[in-house]
Amino acid sequence: MAHKIYIGIDNGVSGSIGTISDDGTYRYYPTPITTGQNYTKAKQNISRIDYDELQKIFQSFLPECVFVALERPMVNPTRFKATVSAVRALEATLIAIEQRCFPYMYIDSKEWQKALLPSGLEGPDLKKASLDIGQRLFPNVDWTKLKDADGLLIAEYARRKGF
Repeated sequence: MAHKIYIGIDNGVSGSIGTISDDGTYRYYPTPITTGQNYTKAKQNISRIDYDELQKIFQSFLPECVFVALERPMVNPTRFKATVSAVRALEATLIAIEQRCFPYMYIDSKEWQKALLPSGLEGPDLKKASLDIGQRLFPNVDWTKLKDADGLLIAEYARRKGF
């Protein structure tokens, strides 16, 4: 019998993807990105989701055994570039999820943070708490290149809720 796999996606080009199986195995990935020329006339680069690499992460999971919890992107009109980047990342990620026929739902960061992180934290303290709790819950992850455990904690929240 196949195990159910919960995939938590911290949306964005600086995000992460965590997977937790109901048998206790887990994996954590930085969101795969690629950098290329911006779409404007200005000479600058942008980061984008590397769709092929994202599909490689997803390819081993069977659709009937997967549930994806996808963090809703930050949309803030005063931070136009960040908002555009978040929406571009969301669209690429959604295409990859839907191509695999994975069931998914959006989740607000406040929802999973309230369940798994100490209350009253803001800004950098949230990232530090995420990393600290992630390191305790998932000690076998190589944390050297990761700034937080958001993707894994989103997956853990979905697992605990039984989505």
